[in-house]
Amino acid sequence: METKDYIESGILELYVYGLLTESENDEVNAMANKNPEIKEEILSIEKAIINLSSSFAPFISHSQFEKIKARLELKHGKVVDFKSRSNTATYIGWAASIVLLLGIGFQYSKLNDSKEQIETTKKEKEYLQQTVVVLETKNKNTETALNVIRDENNTVVALGGQAAAPTAKAKIYWNKQTQLVYVDASGLPEPPEGKVYQIWSLKLQPQLTPTSIGLLANFKSNSNKLFAVEKTGDAEAFGITLEPAGGSATPTMEQLYTLGKV
Repeated sequence: METKDYIESGILELYVYGLLTESENDEVNAMANKNPEIKEEILSIEKAIINLSSSFAPFISHSQFEKIKARLELKHGKVVDFKSRSNTATYIGWAASIVLLLGIGFQYSKLNDSKEQIETTKKEKEYLQQTVVVLETKNKNTETALNVIRDENNTVVALGGQAAAPTAKAKIYWNKQTQLVYVDASGLPEPPEGKVYQIWSLKLQPQLTPTSIGLLANFKSNSNKLFAVEKTGDAEAFGITLEPAGGSATPTMEQLYTLGKV
């Protein structure tokens, strides 16, 4: 076999890695002794592996390598043991092993990084979706509020503070044709725990007759404090009382917060 063909056959790399049989090693040694070009190629391969291993892991000690090797044996089966020929050959074998182990470790690390990145991206996507839903809800509520305020068919009833809450105030937007009622409760303080505001449609004549038309539920979470309540068609006044959670059958007059005539 020609020298060039012998070099390009890959046998010299296997020789350096310690993967040849004893007879094959003897053959390569004999060829290297006879042919300086082959010997030079062997030295070149050894030098390349040493440089590569040093650039990858100048900090890995023998004990650290053994730990890596043990972990790989658990995952991938027994790691190949290289036959030693000399101190230099042993070092080259270890160097090649380290390069291989580092390559596997690097790929494993990249895989973990990719999984973490996918999980992070998934959480960010879920957060953005939730944000979009919240913004859409706020925009819808804002649009509803503007439509209510701008509707010229609405009768606006101002409710002033009463003895239970002199500084409280509210507004009723009442469309007498559709009987729809909206309450602007932005002038009311946040109700105490276990309490809720209740809206009353009032008939004043021939006697005071209150009719509940709804509760201002979820007061804290309603950012613009505009509430749609039940319809009414014959109100002469509106009032708001503070009641126990769930509301009351009749208004608690001692907790009358606001009142206003139509």
